[in-house]
Amino acid sequence: MIGVLVIAHGPLGASLADALAHVLGAPPAQFAVIEFAPGDDPADALPKARAALAGVDSGDGVLVLCDLYGASPCNLAMKLAAPGRVEVVAGVNLPMLVRSFTYRSEKMDVLVRKAVSGGCDGVMHIPNPAHHAAARG
Repeated sequence: MIGVLVIAHGPLGASLADALAHVLGAPPAQFAVIEFAPGDDPADALPKARAALAGVDSGDGVLVLCDLYGASPCNLAMKLAAPGRVEVVAGVNLPMLVRSFTYRSEKMDVLVRKAVSGGCDGVMHIPNPAHHAAARG
């Protein structure tokens, strides 16, 4: 099974992990979060990230999800990348994370596609919210 590592600014990763455990009913296996705090030195974070990566990798690889492309968490994640083995996807959100756990028994390329589509498809405009609220009675 493919492991999942989230690297994000501050408590965002921990909040996503809590929400994921709520949705799934329990904290998932082979999952870790690295919080990148203001003032953290990326050089100091790299050994911690490598250790977390090793901790979630059972031999099938790791999907690393980060919050913002080009920011420090993403730059750290990209230092871990190894095509086909450790893949990085930026823009993590809860739909992406849930989708990642739904498909992590698939091959890495399938998981990456599913994670990205889950993240994108989970963002939608809900038209006329007053109509939906009225329907709830």
